[in-house]
Amino acid sequence: QVQLVESGGGLVQAGGSLRLSCAASGVRFTFNTMGWYRQAPGKQRTWVAKITSAGTTMYTESVKDRFTISGDNAMNAVYLQMDTLRPEDTAVYYCNGLNDYGYTYWGQGTQVTVSS
Repeated sequence: QVQLVESGGGLVQAGGSLRLSCAASGVRFTFNTMGWYRQAPGKQRTWVAKITSAGTTMYTESVKDRFTISGDNAMNAVYLQMDTLRPEDTAVYYCNGLNDYGYTYWGQGTQVTVSS
């Protein structure tokens, strides 16, 4: 059974940093893309960043130059370094992984709270 488990969330002051981690287990294939989404209270889940197995990275505009996504060579883990955090970054952060068959796996989420 494939599981994605996030960690690293917490409470930080505006301007601070956090590093989120997501580890996959039970995987018998290679994810072709792994990424991060977030869901703020009362809002829909939105895409934040992704990395492909080729190492290509992409970011939503609001986090460019502040967040950095990275992954291990086996695409079994993905990380999100978040710098210069803002109160509007407060959300539950979810990692996901997309396999070659188009199926997406999700983690259970980790809370990030940025105080002003």
